[in-house]
Amino acid sequence: MKSVLCPVYFKPGMDPEFSKHLALVKSLLSDEAEVLAPVALGSKIPAAAEALVFPQLTGAAFSALSALKKIALPVLVMTSDFGTVHIWDWEIVTFMRSLGLTVFAPYDLSQAQQICRALALRREMKQVKFLVYQDKPGIGGQQPDIFKRFWWWEDRAAELIREKFGIRIVKKSFKALGAAAKKIGDAQARAALKNRLLPVRGLGNKPVAAALKLYLAVRRDLDEDRSIQGAGINCLNESEYADTTPCLAWDLLYRERRLIGACEADTLSLMTMFMLERSFNAPVMMSNLYPFLLGGAACKHEKIDAFPDVPEPENHLLMVHCGFFGLAPRSLCTAWALRPKVLAIVNDNAHAVDARIRPGPVTLAKLHPELLSIQAIAGELEGYVQYKGSDCRNGGLLKVKDGPALMKAFYSHHYCLLAGKRAAEIENVARVMDVAAQVL
Repeated sequence: MKSVLCPVYFKPGMDPEFSKHLALVKSLLSDEAEVLAPVALGSKIPAAAEALVFPQLTGAAFSALSALKKIALPVLVMTSDFGTVHIWDWEIVTFMRSLGLTVFAPYDLSQAQQICRALALRREMKQVKFLVYQDKPGIGGQQPDIFKRFWWWEDRAAELIREKFGIRIVKKSFKALGAAAKKIGDAQARAALKNRLLPVRGLGNKPVAAALKLYLAVRRDLDEDRSIQGAGINCLNESEYADTTPCLAWDLLYRERRLIGACEADTLSLMTMFMLERSFNAPVMMSNLYPFLLGGAACKHEKIDAFPDVPEPENHLLMVHCGFFGLAPRSLCTAWALRPKVLAIVNDNAHAVDARIRPGPVTLAKLHPELLSIQAIAGELEGYVQYKGSDCRNGGLLKVKDGPALMKAFYSHHYCLLAGKRAAEIENVARVMDVAAQVL
């Protein structure tokens, strides 16, 4: 889907510079936006418009106070020859913002494109559903004392997502899904591998077949409702309902139909990944964070004796989930393979993803539990660490600017990760979605 932009010009009329830049806007945003016919500032804006675009700003803005104040839609300023804000337009941009307008002044074309994708996504989400498989999360099953603490399973969490973004969360039985997967024949599972490259390390035929059967069972449910664009399974807490884990299913379904899969049916992580992946056209992963400042509380959970000996340990985090770096789509990774399960709480037949991405700048992100804001945390992936016989066979070593400050700000143990420095871009998406941005 494309966003719908309405170009606006200042009276008395359009001049050659406006026409030139309008043509540029149409060309540069051809994949992201439908650009309507231009209208004069103060005229009625077409109902279809999701944002206004100014291909040109002039000094007439300072005497158009009344008309500018009436603007209720977001404003995109693309006044240079490069689809960005012009260097001479900061005073007018500041003036417009002082009137209460939501003004985007991109300094890179990719930002304008991301803003347009986010605008289209905001409309599209009203027709989107997330599918989660669970029965009685946190009430019984594995480690209920831990899992009953998680907000994302509360009915109010689902209601907030629907109220804020329009996305409906559909719940189905994990027990029924596991039973349906087991009924799928081995031949059908093998056929699902036809013409697929599936990196496997140490897994026998039975675990691979079980993983494929769960994938096929989920895919069958998805085929019944094409509005489902994200999914999750309470795969750890209620692991008794299946003889495998859904890691491979989420990878294959992302590759096939761009379905976003989240660990443990964490709908807040799912919402975060969906919003950022669609806005940036870039893969996003999720995992657990273990700050070195937590000391023994974190080490005990991962069954390790101590964190790595590094300079500035207070600014370091271990990123690991289900024994490895995290649930990462192959398109994000430099190395990716299925390996035998690590955690004791899942079936012996289960599997996990052992993934690596390129070390370097990364950005952590997570929506606030009540969707008040989204965090964007700049970090550096320094490398990977391994602990034989632990629950961290291959974890990521992350460094952040201020670990103690981050300890005061954490929203969850689950965080999402994008490659590169994306904080400014996340802030733009947050403004489109009408949530605050907390940049750390």
